Amino acid sequence: MTVNLVLITHDDIGTSLMKAATMTFGELPLPTTSVAVSYETDPEDLTPRLQQLAKTMTANCGVLVLTDLFGSTPCNIAQGLQDVANVRVISGLNLPMMIRVLNYPNLSLDELADKAISGGKEGIMACECDNHPQKVAAV
Repeated sequence: MTVNLVLITHDDIGTSLMKAATMTFGELPLPTTSVAVSYETDPEDLTPRLQQLAKTMTANCGVLVLTDLFGSTPCNIAQGLQDVANVRVISGLNLPMMIRVLNYPNLSLDELADKAISGGKEGIMACECDNHPQKVAAV
């Protein structure tokens, strides 16, 4: 079962992350779609179209939706897709999260959702500099 990856983000954040991931992988190992949400986007228009897309994608596989900011319009639109079977939504999208997901293209939808969360969390680190040594607790 191949999971489809859908990025629903503010403006071009998703497209930029896809471009960065493509620099790492060449061809992305999962079918990936980016949906840009701007201030002019009407969620009541976009949500039903994305629900139909998700239904098409889940015919033979699952859909992992990654969105950038919890509580924002892109996230609210993404949460509207959870009514479709085999759709998981994870908020807090960052490049480490996306790379982690793409590193495991053969995992199930639930396993990829777990990888997304761990990749996002473990990709956040405090960086120390020799000029400014500090004791920093793990994040």
